[in-house]
Amino acid sequence: MVENFIYYLGLVLVIIGSIMLANRLKVAYPIILVIAGLLISFIPGLPAIKIDPELIFIIFLPPLLYEAAFAVSWKEIWKLRRIITSFAFIVVFLTAISVAFVANSYIPGFSLALGFVLGGIVSPPDAVSAGAILKFVKVPKNVSTVLEGESLFNDASSLIIFRFAMVAVATGQFIWQDAVVSFGWMVFGGLGIGVVLAFIFLKIEKIFPTDVNMDAILSLVAPYVMYIAAEEVHSSGVLAVVGGGLFLSVRRHEIFRTSESRLRGSNVWESFVFLINGIVFLLIGLDLPEIMVGLNKEGIRLSEAVGYGLLITAVLIIVRFLSSFGAVFVTLIMRNFINVADRDPGMKAPILMSWTGMRGVVSLAAALSIPVVMENGQPFPHRDLILFITFIVILATLIIQGLTLPALIKKLKLSDTENGYMSEEESEHYLRKEMRRVALRYLNENYKERRSENEYFNKLMDRWEQEDKEDSVHKFSEKSKEIYFETLEQQRTWLRAENRRNPNIDEEYIRHYLTRLDLEEERLRM
Repeated sequence: MVENFIYYLGLVLVIIGSIMLANRLKVAYPIILVIAGLLISFIPGLPAIKIDPELIFIIFLPPLLYEAAFAVSWKEIWKLRRIITSFAFIVVFLTAISVAFVANSYIPGFSLALGFVLGGIVSPPDAVSAGAILKFVKVPKNVSTVLEGESLFNDASSLIIFRFAMVAVATGQFIWQDAVVSFGWMVFGGLGIGVVLAFIFLKIEKIFPTDVNMDAILSLVAPYVMYIAAEEVHSSGVLAVVGGGLFLSVRRHEIFRTSESRLRGSNVWESFVFLINGIVFLLIGLDLPEIMVGLNKEGIRLSEAVGYGLLITAVLIIVRFLSSFGAVFVTLIMRNFINVADRDPGMKAPILMSWTGMRGVVSLAAALSIPVVMENGQPFPHRDLILFITFIVILATLIIQGLTLPALIKKLKLSDTENGYMSEEESEHYLRKEMRRVALRYLNENYKERRSENEYFNKLMDRWEQEDKEDSVHKFSEKSKEIYFETLEQQRTWLRAENRRNPNIDEEYIRHYLTRLDLEEERLRM
């Protein structure tokens, strides 16, 4: 037991070292972690790691989805809802269908139902991989928003396909009417359960007294409750977490009501997500020996299995490429009839979107969740081959697309000037000016007489008027501090309202200034 603990502790150190190396090389860390896990798996004498797919789904998936939903901007998602929905559902369905027919045609013994099982597994791109790569290169806001929004919903659509295909393999039949009803319940039931539970968590935060630690723990518990509750009633746990996360995202200041809670919660989540992302990508590489053993049992040569994996990888890349340009052409045609776009989307963005289809943890977890034996006692057909193909797809897309994506982005030279937002400089100037006006108006309306009572409070007002940056806030009296905190809250209220009413302001800048206000408040409190 102690030896295993040391081994697991060593794996954590490998994760940290691999991510440090990835940052040094300016390579997406999922690539380095998968390769590191692959190399470790070949070291003789190390304990074998058995990955329970249910644990991957329950332990890793809810917090990853919740954090992504909490970080994304609902304003941006709604603005680009048409293209996001297309990639998250239509493109995933087209990908699964294409993989199903190719597998059925070229892999011996693969029925169409098995093809859809494989298609449901490998169809969703992994958001973590793309996000890790995009942090090294600047891309237009619209493109990054589509990638983030797509990642929130494509896992759900792919897992729905996977579940229906599994039923078809087990029963030998597929009833369309039942599938449509089940699909509706999984989508709308999942979203509804997530929003209802999120509302309950919000009420708990408002009604019952909580402190900073309670706020952080409740935020960690929430995604698990949403996911498990939806899965228990055979709805989509993924969509429950996404729906609940988006609901709470726009109400984050009602959940974390103090600046300390917001800052502490942000730090807790950053560390937690950093660790679990590292673990899941390392596990992908570590799982290869188990996959290889199963492949040998099926009597399939390694070269054949690798060929099948590369064939499916090529199908995924081609379908996403065609879908990306298909979305542009549909937009150009439909804009003649309805208002779907206010400008030509261009051809560079679809090229980038088509090359961001790296696969990851959801695909691996779905493949591992295939049972060894079906309910009728028969072995699940080609289970180990499906696992190996999934591993090849993950490895190939991470290495081929992941390593070349930064160079492609630089080559395309995408412009961010026509995204409908103010530039960074314009936003900075506008927000600083308006926040200063909000503070001065509030102080003049409520505490104008105090300017003559307190020298340092007078300096505070002069600082906003003249943008004086001298650091003298530590000399405030307690009453002046209270007034200062009230003023900061007025600025927060204005920023949140401005985010809702002004479509030309990027929410990223709004959140940046809200964090600065929290830091300013905590600095003065300490």
